[in-house]
Amino acid sequence: FPFPYTPYGIQEQFMEALYGALEAGRVGIFESPTGTGKSLSLICGALSWLRDLEEKKRQEEARLLEGLSPAGPGDTGGASTAGEPDWVTAFVQSKEERDKVDRLKEEQIRRKKREDRLEKIRHNVQLKYAAKRKRSEEDETKRLLQLSKECLSRGAGVDVLEQLDHNEEELILAEYESDEEKKVVSGLEEDDDDLEEEHVTKIYYCSRTHSQLSQFVHEVQKSPFGKDTRLVSLGSRQNLCVNEEVRRLGALQLINDRCMEMQKNKHEKKSDEENEGKKRRVSRAICPFYSYEQMQFLCDEVLVEVKDIEQLVSLGREAKACPYYGSRYAIPAAQLVVLPYQMLLHEPTRTAAGIKLKDQVVIIDEAHNLIDTITCIHSAEVSGAQLCCAHSQLSQYMERYRKRLKAKNLMYIKQILYLLERFVAMLGGNVNQNPGCQAVSQTGTVLKSINDFLFQSQIDNINLFKVQRYCEKSLISRKLFGFVERYGGPVTAVKINKENQKLAGLQNFLLTLQQGSDKEGTPQNPPVETENDQLRTASPLMQIEGFLSALTNANQDGRVILNRQGTVGQSSLKFLLLNPAVHFAKVVEECRAVIIAGGTMQPVADFREQLLSCAGVDPARVMEFSCGHVIPPENILPIILCSGPSNQQLEFTYQTRDLPQMMDETGRILCNLCNVIPGGVVCFFPSYEYEKQVYMHWEKTGLLTRLATKKKIFQEPKKANQVDQVLVEYAKCIKRCSQAGGQMTGALLLSVVGGKMSEGINFSDDLGRCVIMVGMPYPNIKSPELQEKMAWLDKTMPRAAGQAPSKVLIENLCMKAVNQSIGRAIRHQKDFASILLLDHRYARPAIFNKLPQWIRERTQVKPAFGSAFAELRK
Repeated sequence: FPFPYTPYGIQEQFMEALYGALEAGRVGIFESPTGTGKSLSLICGALSWLRDLEEKKRQEEARLLEGLSPAGPGDTGGASTAGEPDWVTAFVQSKEERDKVDRLKEEQIRRKKREDRLEKIRHNVQLKYAAKRKRSEEDETKRLLQLSKECLSRGAGVDVLEQLDHNEEELILAEYESDEEKKVVSGLEEDDDDLEEEHVTKIYYCSRTHSQLSQFVHEVQKSPFGKDTRLVSLGSRQNLCVNEEVRRLGALQLINDRCMEMQKNKHEKKSDEENEGKKRRVSRAICPFYSYEQMQFLCDEVLVEVKDIEQLVSLGREAKACPYYGSRYAIPAAQLVVLPYQMLLHEPTRTAAGIKLKDQVVIIDEAHNLIDTITCIHSAEVSGAQLCCAHSQLSQYMERYRKRLKAKNLMYIKQILYLLERFVAMLGGNVNQNPGCQAVSQTGTVLKSINDFLFQSQIDNINLFKVQRYCEKSLISRKLFGFVERYGGPVTAVKINKENQKLAGLQNFLLTLQQGSDKEGTPQNPPVETENDQLRTASPLMQIEGFLSALTNANQDGRVILNRQGTVGQSSLKFLLLNPAVHFAKVVEECRAVIIAGGTMQPVADFREQLLSCAGVDPARVMEFSCGHVIPPENILPIILCSGPSNQQLEFTYQTRDLPQMMDETGRILCNLCNVIPGGVVCFFPSYEYEKQVYMHWEKTGLLTRLATKKKIFQEPKKANQVDQVLVEYAKCIKRCSQAGGQMTGALLLSVVGGKMSEGINFSDDLGRCVIMVGMPYPNIKSPELQEKMAWLDKTMPRAAGQAPSKVLIENLCMKAVNQSIGRAIRHQKDFASILLLDHRYARPAIFNKLPQWIRERTQVKPAFGSAFAELRK
């Protein structure tokens, strides 16, 4: 493999196993705790396989083209099919051969054209300048044409009142036709089909965040494959849009809707020009960056050289081309497509991005929380305040434009209004009253199956698939947002008809939601005010569309949670997906091979059972590969500590962890460790509440003062925007102490499992010489969502080794969180650290075996503190 970094042969083993999985078309679960080395090994192994595959294909093509020739009239080409004359069989066989030859020749021509075009761009800089000059000339022509149109319109003297009326034209819903009534929804889809070339075999590489993907792309640029790999970075419109007018909208759904509306306007422009003799129409906004020629140029530039998201956006601004669609056009010819895994796991997003998985390879990196991610993507929650607000906005929209809306639009709007009424009724409220003032009579949480919820809310007679499709295609949330932006402010208010006097109260409520605290009046209740910012940045109807989509899942795959709290505004409806495999199944079925990889994948039973078995994957197709770390054995010291310095047994259950003696014992352990461990010590607690409770107890007993003599104490903040500042101060303190010497030896960071610092943060070298895990971070089993998930698993999954699936789930959730947290310390080949697990329950075989193999095989179980302390001092 063309990869220089192979310490202890680990990367070599990893890539060989990966190569074998891709060649055999397996679903692989890969674990390798080697950071960027793991990600780069993944892609080097995959690209090596892809190069070999392309070479084999070309040799096969050449062989077939040489060997295949049209059969002669008398050549039967073998035994005839039963019941058919020989000449019929010969003709069919001959035609198949000719068609195959034609297909191969077409593919060769297409590939040669693409390679020639990219080679020209790569070596001929003049082409770039010619394209730039052509674009600037076109821009100048368009500008002059626009000026002449404006002069003509001023000379014609357009009626001012008519202009004002037509300013609202963009708020009117276009005539809606369902998919059954027309096969092609828009001209854009026709264009896409014509322009799209055939997909070559490619690798889809997914990770969790854009920053991780950018880091990965930079590593690929430095790798042996960096010069001649056709790589495309995909992202959302929020990340890739270069139209400032659209970017200013902020919310992702608003950006998506506005972009789609501008495309629609472009395709409607021709028909408007044809009807020029009719009533003059005000021109609608068209995106200047959405031009096929410009985007094709951008597409070629993307394929010529490896670029990350930031470089792609800069190129888009320079070329005046849309990076979002330009990158989409580059997908078919790309060899490596880099994207966030949320985009690949959500089928509508996948389809919209033009991703086709048939016979392709998918690599999902950082996949330790894959099950949770799929569950979150396909779950949805709406509050009572959002439901009432959406009903108010939509009612007023319908009243204002009733005479301008077509019958089908009115029918769907009335259906949506009815759905909103029934949803609020299920929470015990009424849409015609302020949700913040309506008290809920029966508080608590109730779980219902999808069918029960539909029947009890009396909406089982409505086709939710059609309503969801209407919301998606008509862009109603975007129109409604524009309507509220225009008429929701204090200057202009929607005029209320006499027939609709009852909406006056709702109008005031809507203004309250939109304005927040106004000089002339105050909001009616604080809870609504807290949601003001969220509601102002996006229409609540957008959230509701997600909930409607969730209700179209199969009855057995999810539950609806009615959370009634205090008032209707504070209450909520939530859809919980129980079976993530139904949404992962299509990925596994279509792909040639799927690799699920991560630094800490233990315990892997969750992936096998909840994802792959439930998705119908043949166990023989699943393979597991786990390799050790690149560090030598003496660089890590994991210890399970069963008791503290005063022989107090360490068991941090919900019943015992709040006891003063348990918190005192934890403090004594930390004091002893801080006396001998240099640099940084990171201590993880099960929750923010417990960390705060322990901190306050230590403050009262004076233990915190004793700790502070050796280590400066930092606490993990709850707010994400404060995390970087704390980390910078923590690192500065450790560096300062190491240089100055003296009594203060470093810093102690009190963190939380599952918090901001338990994933994705590198406590390498002196930043993390010891990681301490206080207790076992079991999830809250009293949570209704978790209880329902446990009940569902017990019904659908077989017992494993005599254990109920629900119990296995709880242990796995706990140990996944532990493994992620303790993996923060060892980050490179020469790093070293100790890991201390404070709870005797870690020594139980069922728990112990769920530690990562590279940690488990070096772990020592210490019943007493003395022997553990001696090991740490060494």
